[in-house]
Amino acid sequence: MSLRPFAWLFLSSLMSIAAAAEPAKMETIDAQPSWVLESPQVRLAVTKVGGQMAPVTFLRDSGKPVQPYHVSPWQNEGLQDLPAAVLTALRGDWFCLPFGGNGDEFRHEKHPPHGEVAGAEWSYVDTKHDGGRHTLVLAFEPQARKGKIVKELTLVDGHNAVYSRHVVTGFSGPAPCGHHATLAMPDEPGVFRVSTSPIEFGMTNPSRFSDPAKGEYQALAIAAPFSDLSHVPLLERGTVDADLTRLPARQGYADLVQVVNKQDLQMVGTQDPTAWTCATRTDEGWLWYALKDPRVLRSTLLWIENRGRHGSPWNGRNNCLGLEDVTSFFADGLAASAGQNLLTRRGVPTAIEFTADKPTEIRYIQGVTRVPDGFGKVVAAEYAPGSVTFVAEGGERVTVPVRHEFLFQSGP
Repeated sequence: MSLRPFAWLFLSSLMSIAAAAEPAKMETIDAQPSWVLESPQVRLAVTKVGGQMAPVTFLRDSGKPVQPYHVSPWQNEGLQDLPAAVLTALRGDWFCLPFGGNGDEFRHEKHPPHGEVAGAEWSYVDTKHDGGRHTLVLAFEPQARKGKIVKELTLVDGHNAVYSRHVVTGFSGPAPCGHHATLAMPDEPGVFRVSTSPIEFGMTNPSRFSDPAKGEYQALAIAAPFSDLSHVPLLERGTVDADLTRLPARQGYADLVQVVNKQDLQMVGTQDPTAWTCATRTDEGWLWYALKDPRVLRSTLLWIENRGRHGSPWNGRNNCLGLEDVTSFFADGLAASAGQNLLTRRGVPTAIEFTADKPTEIRYIQGVTRVPDGFGKVVAAEYAPGSVTFVAEGGERVTVPVRHEFLFQSGP
């Protein structure tokens, strides 16, 4: 866990200069008032409601810009009384605390799905430009459990990456948390090649994820362990395992699986301990990637939504891929993640222990790069100072400038 004692001073000074902050650059995008941040390579928007990041345009200075993130199809329909506040803006990547459905009360706390942070209004603090770095600073104060969350999104000139830093202060007790990165799913079967850094094991959702009584349908088995994303058991017995590295597939179904990233603390100082999640869009020739410290965000959830929900507002039309780096027990929420469960019994933490008098930082990197023809599923990542080389299963390689060291450094 990244605990920065001096972060109190940073946050104090940050709040004190808020009155003199650079005016916010805002636009209404897909029905949501959004703050906008730009570099020569990247333009991103973050919704006021939920702090959700999309659209994001990478490679904007090239002839073929890429917008990888999903925006829910009901955004311009003026729908009221949505089932959960997180659905109001539903798009792209957002920070979740507590992560998950949060259907059960925990120690007299009742949180909405993915926490208040995902569906209530954030406050603008500042936009900073310094030495080729461009940073948007937002803040949020939850009520169900008191505390403060400061969100920093930074763009670096020359990099097609977004550097995220969330600093949680005054928040006490266990809670699952993580990033809910959600990509737009293509229609052509199998053109997305999905992979993660090596895993200890994976498991399908421990209970029924999609309820037919609500017009929802799932294809994958329940509580089924697996060791490889290309061989995941299906609900229908006697069928060939699903290959979750080739998506989309199984139209009409919505599924969830969790993989536990391998970590080796002995690697620190000799090799880079960074974990990665990748999705290659083979028909368009680009790669989306996410980098994290697996000691902080322990697992990765795959939310595979291929028109499998038919209640409102989904109406059988939502097609997206969630690649969600978390410390959580699936999407079951605070009570399930803070207690004993199938993963904790296997030694996998499913909640972060927040301490009121010590800030906790969650750092994360997401980016996009062009890849050569024939580049498919990523099987390895090689790290050098200020860059990462992704290696495909066919041996093709692509090197991107990205400050992966950001995940482990101190300070803003």
